[in-house]
Formats: sequence, structure tokens, C-alpha cells
Amino acid sequence: MDKRETPPNSLHTHFVDIHEVLPEEEEEEEEGTVRMEDKEKGTIRMEDKEKGTIRMEDKVNRRLNKQSNRSLRDARRPHNKTFSRQVSLETGFSVLNRESKAKDDRRVLPRSGHSFGGFDSATRIGVEARNRGDFSIFKTKSTLSKQNSLMPTRKEKGMEAPKIDGAARLDDESVNRSVPAGRYFAALRGPELDEVKDTEDILLPKDEKWPFLLRFPIGCFGICLGLSSQAVLWRALSTSPATKFLHVPPFINLGLWLLAVAVLISVSFTYILKCIFYFEAVRREYFHPVRINFFFAPWVVCMFLAIGVPPVVAPETLHPAIWCAFMGPYFFLELKIYGQWLSGGKRRLCKVANPSSHLSVVGNFVGAILAAKVGWKEVGKFLWAVGFAHYLVLFVTLYQRLPTSEALPKELHPVYSMFIAAPSAASIAWQAIYGDLDGLSRTCYFIALFLYVSLVVRINFFTGFRFSVAWWSYTFPMTTASVATIKYAEHVPSVLTKGLALSLSFMSSAMVCVLFVSTLLHAFVWHTLFPNDLAIAITKKRLVKEKKPFKKAYDLRRWTKQALTKHNSANKDFDGQNEGD
Repeated sequence: MDKRETPPNSLHTHFVDIHEVLPEEEEEEEEGTVRMEDKEKGTIRMEDKEKGTIRMEDKVNRRLNKQSNRSLRDARRPHNKTFSRQVSLETGFSVLNRESKAKDDRRVLPRSGHSFGGFDSATRIGVEARNRGDFSIFKTKSTLSKQNSLMPTRKEKGMEAPKIDGAARLDDESVNRSVPAGRYFAALRGPELDEVKDTEDILLPKDEKWPFLLRFPIGCFGICLGLSSQAVLWRALSTSPATKFLHVPPFINLGLWLLAVAVLISVSFTYILKCIFYFEAVRREYFHPVRINFFFAPWVVCMFLAIGVPPVVAPETLHPAIWCAFMGPYFFLELKIYGQWLSGGKRRLCKVANPSSHLSVVGNFVGAILAAKVGWKEVGKFLWAVGFAHYLVLFVTLYQRLPTSEALPKELHPVYSMFIAAPSAASIAWQAIYGDLDGLSRTCYFIALFLYVSLVVRINFFTGFRFSVAWWSYTFPMTTASVATIKYAEHVPSVLTKGLALSLSFMSSAMVCVLFVSTLLHAFVWHTLFPNDLAIAITKKRLVKEKKPFKKAYDLRRWTKQALTKHNSANKDFDGQNEGD
């Protein structure tokens, strides 16, 4: 085997030529082996001159036969094209060398990790195949198609079957099985856990635009939350005695309500399509510690729309079937989530708690308000008790910053407005159930008001963040606080309370208008509203192991010095004990 030069665009590795062996070459190799054996025998038996002479004659004859065999082999070979393949034993990098009219016409094949197994070749097969744009791994019932795409061809079936099986097993582990909650915290960063760390790899290409449904997140229901809560706010502004001096026309409430219904239908239809075609991606969002809370959002939106329905559309008293239709799915989902918080495991509350978890609590208070509106006040009391108990636990967990809550960001972010939602909704729900703004209702309102002020005075911390659709979800806490302030102004009428209610309502509506304009610009002008959703494409296990840093020279010297010091101190103690004896 003769060595070839490595092409300039390949890695600095050692390549070995592997070419077809003709029968003449096999005979030549056998003759070479015999010649080496004869040479060793000749060195041992130098005394026998007659045998040595015979061996010399045999060498001359074999050399002549070698030249004649070589000429015959060259005549048999085709002179127009030769084929050789260089294989790197270190990296699995393949070079295909075809000698044509241009002598140096050589191209490098893409690295596949198949040659001689490489290092972690099964892992690289699955990752590189997916990085070429294979979005089918997230499609519904994609297991069969994924296995078919990974099946070897007839030529590669013999040598590649073990590695393809390894890649298929990797795909099953990385896609079909649920990703542990701790894996999301380890691989992602940011307040919403939507940014992949630099040291992590994902299952889909970053530099390629993904299909629209795959980029459509569950956080889009936050738009519906913001608009539906605004419909509730403007209904309160148009009907409350505390804001009667504003003379707010009722058609604003009607317009916002119709807009919220239209947006809810559009978002729901789109996400249903995602569930149909990309159910694996929906599963990834369900197991995401932050996005699992947005699965409560559609039902909260429906309850907001029922509470803020204009008088011209529906009567004052709603049918209880509406409450059952909207609160039923929410209740069954919270049984699942609260059970995980209570039973412990990898998804216990101290592991997955984040400000977005308030969405799984605030729905109880909204459901209590709707229950009081349909006439089921006892059911409303039950929901209020359940929501308040879990709110206290969640509030304490987030407030004291447990060491396990590593992903909770240190910098302030609009996500912190979620702290306002639960106590504001609890105050409104208590008043709707008991018909009076008593001590407990005012206590909840004052807690919400204090948290609101503590965030407003740190407004500079809310700048410098990338726009996201999920920001819409953080507008409804401001709206809920505004509605609670209007209810407080009804029972405590004064210039201060009315001015506070008007100010908070203006801030809430202004924020919604800004987000609405930003959403339109990102959607239709800049086309950046739905970037690639990298958070759902993380692997179940980290594929690249961290290399332990080598100890530097000064570390070794310090370690040696410490070891010598300990040894000398031990000797001194031993000598002192001997003298004492």
C-alpha cells in the first residue's frame, strides 16, 4: 500500500490507500514472503556456499519473473481510468480519487462517520441526518417513516446495519420519549427557556427556515389572553359607577370582544393543525417546564370572553353549561400538574417553578368569577380555596429562590408581571362570590398593588429584551390589576382611587396597543414574528461530553507543595509522639 497526499480541504489526518488486489499481486506478495524467509535462512546458513549460490540464482530468476508479471498486469489494466479510495482511520473522512484527464481532479465526500465506526458514529449518523433538514422526526406517526429513511441501501446493508440501528435507537430516545425537566434547564437559557446554550446541539438545522406549523408556539394564545382581558376591562369601564364620568361607549367592549374571538379562532385552528401534523413537537412543548403552563391559556381565554361578553350579545346571567365546557378541561389539566407538584419526582414544584406557573393558578380564580356569574357560588368558593392554597405555595417557592430553581433569571423581565395576576384575580373573585369587598379581598388587592408598584419603579430593567409572542401573556396581569382597582374604587370612592383606576387602565391599554403594533410589524413587515423554535429541538441527552481541563503547571506545583507540607506535618507529629513515649 502506497501513501497519498491529503487534499488541502480535508483534515490533517493519515490516509491509507485501499485498492483492488489482482491475482498477480497476490502471487507477488507470496513471492515476497518466500523471499523474506529465504533471506532469513541465508543469514543463518552462511557456511553453506552451494545453497547460498542457488538462492542468489533464485532471486535473479524471481526478479525477472516479477518484471514480466508487472508488464502483463499493466497490459491487462484499463488505461483510461483507475479507481482508488482513501479512508482515514481516525475520523471516518473519505476521499474519492478519480484519475481522469485532469490529474489532480479530487473531491472530498461529506463526513458520514461510517468508516470503521469512527468515534460515536451512531450518534453522528442521527444528528447529521437531522441537521440536513429532516423535519419528519417531529411529524405525527413519524416513527415508521423515520425508520424507513434510516434503512440502509443494498450496497451498505452488510456493513452499515449496526450503525443505522444505533441511530434509530438514538432517534427514539431523543424524539419519541419525553425529555426530562432537568434537561430543559440544562440545555436552554433565558426567562422563557427559549434559547439554546452554545454548548448544546439540536435535532434540526439552525440556519434553515423551519415549516410554519413547527415554528408556531403555544405561546400564541397569549395574544388571546391580552385581547380578552381588555374586553373585560372596557366592559368594567363602561358599566362601573366609579368610571361613569368617563362616558365610555359600549361599542369599544363589543369591538374588542369580537376581535378577541376572531384571534382565538385563528390561533386555535392553527394549533390544531400543528397537533395533527406535528404532534411530536406538541409533546415537546407539553413537557417544557414553561410552556406547559400555556396549555391552560385557551380555557382561561374562553372564561374571560364569557365574563366580558357585551350585554347586546348575551344576557346578564349565563347558562351553567358554559362554565362546565370551559372549566372542565382546565380542572382535569390542573389535576395532572398539581399531582406532579405534590408527588415529587423530576417535575416537583421546586424543580419546575417559574413565573409562568401562575397561569395554572389564576384560572381557578377566573373560574370562580364565572361560577358566581352563572349562579354556582359554592363551586366558586371551592375553586377559590384550591387556587389560593396553591398560589401561596407557588409564591413562596418563587420568592425565596430555591437553589434548585437555577433557571429563574436574575434580571427582571416582563415575565415577572405574572406575580400580579393571581392576587388581583383572587380579590375580584372573592368580591364576586360574597358580594362585598371585605378584609380578605382587600388584602389580596393590596398585595397585588404592592407587587405592581415594585415592578413599575424598576422599569429600566424591562428594556433590552428581544420581542416575543409570549409577551402578550404578561399584559393580562396588568389588566386584571386595573379591573381590581375599579372594583376597589366602587367601594372606596375618592379622587385618589378613581385616579389610580384610570391610570392603571390607561397603562394596560397602552401596553396592549404597543404590543399589537409590534406584532403586526414583526408579522407583515419584518417577517420575524415566528423564528425557529429551538427549544423543542433539544436532544434528550447531551451528545458532546465536556472535556475536563488539563491541570496546568502551577496547579501541579501547588499540589506537590501541599502534599509535601502535609507529609512533613505528619512526620513532625509522629516524632513528637515518639519523644513523649
